[in-house]
Amino acid sequence: MGKFSKGMKEKYRQTNKKSIVVYLILRILVIISMLFQIVMGNFQNVFMCILSLILFTIPTIISEKFKIGLPSLLEAIIYLFIFSSTILGEINNFYGIIPFWDTILHTLNGFLCAGIGFSLVDLLNQNSKKINLSPIYVVIVAFCFSMTIGVLWEFYEFTSDSIFKTDMQKDRIVQTISSVELNEKGENIPIKVENIERTIIYTNNETIEIENGYLDIGIIDTMKDLLVNFIGAVVFSIIGFLYVTNREKYKFTENFIPIKK
Repeated sequence: MGKFSKGMKEKYRQTNKKSIVVYLILRILVIISMLFQIVMGNFQNVFMCILSLILFTIPTIISEKFKIGLPSLLEAIIYLFIFSSTILGEINNFYGIIPFWDTILHTLNGFLCAGIGFSLVDLLNQNSKKINLSPIYVVIVAFCFSMTIGVLWEFYEFTSDSIFKTDMQKDRIVQTISSVELNEKGENIPIKVENIERTIIYTNNETIEIENGYLDIGIIDTMKDLLVNFIGAVVFSIIGFLYVTNREKYKFTENFIPIKK
């Protein structure tokens, strides 16, 4: 524990002061939010705050354990991303209040994960005499790494919704559906239902009416998340390719990729 604390202090001495300020401000805001949730008796949100505080320490742990340096801009973005997804998104319902909040975060996630995947391969490529990978191969690996992280996250959302009955795969109202389940002959021919005005759900205890359409249960949200993750990964892959071919001209890319200490 003492060794870790010493490593943390050393890191703070070496880190850009702006990222430290961002870290401290966000950490204070999370603690304030946690205290407020304790007073309100919402212990599920208390757990979310604790999770955020734990996630805040991961960049430092990875940096110290694997001797990887995080650029101050990347580190600040990671902290802001954690805060935006957990505290603002989940606890303060920014996912519901701001229509494109989830889309923005998933796009940013695709971009950042592509940068991390790129750095892992690029570091290997630069520090090995036996390996000399082409720029296109490096960016393909970065792209695949980002998409893999995106898919794993959707697995997590599906698992959480299935087991704990959350709604991480946000439902939405649609006016048109197409399904072979509606084919009375049992044929593999989908029946299209358009201009749905109302859906009525009957349970043992109550009747629930959904106005203006039918309730989609997450598939649109999942595919949208993967699509914007794809866009973020493609954007960084293009930037990464340009960086590998001309490191001096596209030096700004180094703000988004971890480096070897």
